Amino acid sequence: MISQSMTREYGSHGIHVAHVVIDGGINGDRLRNRAPTLVNERGEDGLLGIDAIADTYWNIHRQQRSAWTQEVDLRPFKETF
Repeated sequence: MISQSMTREYGSHGIHVAHVVIDGGINGDRLRNRAPTLVNERGEDGLLGIDAIADTYWNIHRQQRSAWTQEVDLRPFKETF
């Protein structure tokens, strides 16, 4: 896995490497302009919020070194299967 090899290579230099999976539509201008019907069908709980994604990256950045996250999956609350 790329993340693990990068973690081994850069972790000793204090660089935090994480693999973030964004599995869903992002509730932003691009999706709203290109697929407004999809946005309406999924609703607020069916899309990923831009601020929520940014908060996740910020939390990874601010993690204590004793418990680093190396992988995160982000999915909307209301997921269609």
